[in-house]
Amino acid sequence: MRQVNIHEAKTHLSRLLARVQQGEEIIIAKADVPIARLSPINSRPAARVPGSAKGKIAMTGDFDAPLPESVLESFEE
Repeated sequence: MRQVNIHEAKTHLSRLLARVQQGEEIIIAKADVPIARLSPINSRPAARVPGSAKGKIAMTGDFDAPLPESVLESFEE
């Protein structure tokens, strides 16, 4: 991991991006305080599979019942 200041990042952005493309992570700092990170984007995330959470989530029978009046009033405050 390499840290560069903002001026260097602006001046050498193409070079830094080439290094990131090779897998390196670059930290951009202002006055030696890290403020941003350039990191490679991994290939596509794993595909989502519909129904993969089946049996892992439970809801009560009244999950969509009206909220109590005291809760509704707190939204108006």
